Amino acid sequence: MEDPTTQDEHSKQIWEKHETLPEVSELPPTPPESADSASEPGSLSVENEFPLPPPSCEPIEVLEVDKKTPDFHVPRDPRLIRLTGVHPFNVEAPLSTLFNEGFLTSPELFYVRNHGGVPEVQAEDIPDWEFSVSGLVENPFNLTLRQLIADYSQVTFPITLVCAGNRRKEQNQVRKSKGFSWGAAGVSTALFTGVLMADVIRKAKPTKGARFVCMEGGDQLPNGCYATSVKLNWILDPNRGIMLAHKMNGEALRPDHGKPLRAVIPGQIGARSVKWLKKLIITEGPSDNWYHIYDNRVLPTMVSPEESANNPKWWVDERYAIYELSPNSVTIYPAHEERVRLVDGPEKYRAKGYAYSGGGRRITRVEISLDKGRTWRLAEIEYPEDRYRDFDGELYGGKIDISWRETCFAWCFWSFDIPVLELASAKDLLVRAMDEAMNIQPRDMYWSVLGMMNNPWFRITITREGDFLSFEHPTQPALMPGGWMERTKKAGGNLTNGYWGEKIGGEEAESTTAEVPKEVPMTKQGVDRMITIDELRKHDGEEDPWFAVNGEVYDGSNFLKEHPGGAQSIISSAGMDGSDEFMAIHSETAKAMMPGYHIGTLDNASKLALSEVGVSSEPSTEKRDTFLQSRTWTKAILHAKKIVSWDTRIFTYQLEHDEQTLGLPIGQHLMIRLRDPATREAIIRSYTPISDTKKKGFMDVLVKVYFATNSTKGGKMSMAMDALPVGHDIDFRGPIGKFEYLGKGRCAINQKVQIVKRFVMICGGSGITPIFQVFRAIMQDKDDQTRCIILDGNRLVEDILCKEDLDLLVKDGEARGKVIYTLTKAPEGWDGLTGRINGALIEQHAERDDETMVLICGPEALEKSIHGALLEQGWRDEQLIFF
Repeated sequence: MEDPTTQDEHSKQIWEKHETLPEVSELPPTPPESADSASEPGSLSVENEFPLPPPSCEPIEVLEVDKKTPDFHVPRDPRLIRLTGVHPFNVEAPLSTLFNEGFLTSPELFYVRNHGGVPEVQAEDIPDWEFSVSGLVENPFNLTLRQLIADYSQVTFPITLVCAGNRRKEQNQVRKSKGFSWGAAGVSTALFTGVLMADVIRKAKPTKGARFVCMEGGDQLPNGCYATSVKLNWILDPNRGIMLAHKMNGEALRPDHGKPLRAVIPGQIGARSVKWLKKLIITEGPSDNWYHIYDNRVLPTMVSPEESANNPKWWVDERYAIYELSPNSVTIYPAHEERVRLVDGPEKYRAKGYAYSGGGRRITRVEISLDKGRTWRLAEIEYPEDRYRDFDGELYGGKIDISWRETCFAWCFWSFDIPVLELASAKDLLVRAMDEAMNIQPRDMYWSVLGMMNNPWFRITITREGDFLSFEHPTQPALMPGGWMERTKKAGGNLTNGYWGEKIGGEEAESTTAEVPKEVPMTKQGVDRMITIDELRKHDGEEDPWFAVNGEVYDGSNFLKEHPGGAQSIISSAGMDGSDEFMAIHSETAKAMMPGYHIGTLDNASKLALSEVGVSSEPSTEKRDTFLQSRTWTKAILHAKKIVSWDTRIFTYQLEHDEQTLGLPIGQHLMIRLRDPATREAIIRSYTPISDTKKKGFMDVLVKVYFATNSTKGGKMSMAMDALPVGHDIDFRGPIGKFEYLGKGRCAINQKVQIVKRFVMICGGSGITPIFQVFRAIMQDKDDQTRCIILDGNRLVEDILCKEDLDLLVKDGEARGKVIYTLTKAPEGWDGLTGRINGALIEQHAERDDETMVLICGPEALEKSIHGALLEQGWRDEQLIFF
């Protein structure tokens, strides 16, 4: 291989992960190597010894994102890609990172499939962790981990575990299944140490009729503990190596991997390897646990999500249950978006990847095609697992004794050297694998409701871009964009047309179109309530979590207990737009349930504010008179910070040029967007600047900073704004809001003009900002005879914001305006009112009439209490405006 410095910088980083290629003059079909070969990726010990685990660094810090979930006690590696949002924890490693670790995977990068919270087990309780053996046995008993280690022979085996959902994202591109979007890294390998399950079962002495072993974990889930079963004769078969493991790569199991005890079942889907094991129950039939019945099945492809939800017979048919893995293979290199230089670049390229099968069957061939499957060539195969067969001894406290065993429990690695010029003439690279039973990966996908066992040929596309070749994998995991499947689908291609949605051989593909899934209604008929983004944001807690999906608002309160992923999945999305995550994870069945929780629709301004379509605009050579744009985020620069008090700041932002005005109508507000410094998630909040809307070149935003305390996590947006350094940019969009003051008593409510003679303005804390804009506009216009009274409630004197400006406006307002301050903790000598704003205070200072409008802005508790008090006094809802 040529010096990788000939590549561009992006490709150089990828090429440095490759091994140096030997000189090869031609590429004949080479039979697969067997036990004597070494594993290219990762670290191996010296020649003729077996692979050892890669360097491991156990995380010690709990990630911020996990601190408010049931997994608050579990430290994790931030490199892992989360597939189901914050909770439950379902993750895979970046594909090339996983592969580069080699044959064995470090525990911190080992994939995780959790259905709920991770049981918390203290170190001192581990030796006494107890599980039971019962059911159709003569000798039921309980056993502690201490006894399991002391009384039974220990073994150590290299075992690959694979989630049945591995590569599911490809199925979800064709049609959304009921499962979330695994990429191709739902697979990992480790050295597991423990006891053969058969030794424990034999001590219990199964009786006549015993055919299955049900395994139950200690996790508490919405539908009970997780449990499943496998056949008893499999467990008793020494060739299958089914075990109870307490170590992984020589160290005690970590929480996400079953601490302190789990089942490990080689050659079968990972779901059968129950974590946090508490019970072994020998039975006549398979498990009747909810998770065994309604998960890990491949229903017939013609069964739709609706049919599967309406007809339980599909789920109880044991013929559709998944146990043994099917053959599968994946290309790791070329990596997704890798580029290879054609001019002065390498002459040959080494494609590399992994393959595995189930039931202990060895992968016997991996084949490569560069002409869409017309012809195939054999790749080299390396079997690092075979190196353990020559070792007779103990490792990590367990005996390695697999020299007699013909079964294969672990993945293998394939490689194939390709002349770069040959790559340049190809449109794609296909790979398929076959095992020793002649089971081979199919050409086409077998779609099913749960999206499991996806194993069609793995295809990456090749595109020539000038002097480079670029490569594209089928998908990227979770919500990550990218991949030829997504690109083809967006372009209108039919991914099921037999040509991967593309033309072939210069001819048009068949004109048949894919079946368009029936659109599932997610709204309730008759619901016409319009909801603002500020209303949505106020429902961001555990009591009444609202969330938005595709512009529609849902109240998740009544589904907290029933949600399969637990209440935290809903709470984590409260007050936010969860469209991308919801649509990517949930099936048609889940969508069909949504009308029951539908409460309204976001107004257009709020939809625009939440839309990720409105990305920051590119700098324009044309100078715009006004800064704000309703459909596009526009950047301004933090110019200065002024500390008003210990928790209050005025941030001054510089607009695009000195003559530019903000473009914000009086009474409306704008949206500010930035990224959380820790999680990089988008944070969006609405604010009303306090600077004059006619001010040129700059705007001032008054912000009360809600700092974190021992009992509260603080305000994401306000703390992030305060942390930004001067000179940093920030995104703005607007204007938004249903109220606009037009001057001289004229105001528009949802663009409908009304005339008022008096405003009663009720506010608290930073809720003064929109009130201040309207009040200032009226007071500064000597011809505006509209009367105003402000009731401003706060806790302390220093909490009163804009007081000097308000008092000056009252002084110059020629008796048209009045401000009444009230404090709940007034100091000695305070000459204002004391106590909270309540109905009596309003009635005393603001008698109801039909020519008055009430403007209200403050904390949710204030707004709710004031709303009730005003209605009791006879005010009509159409007279009340909540900012």
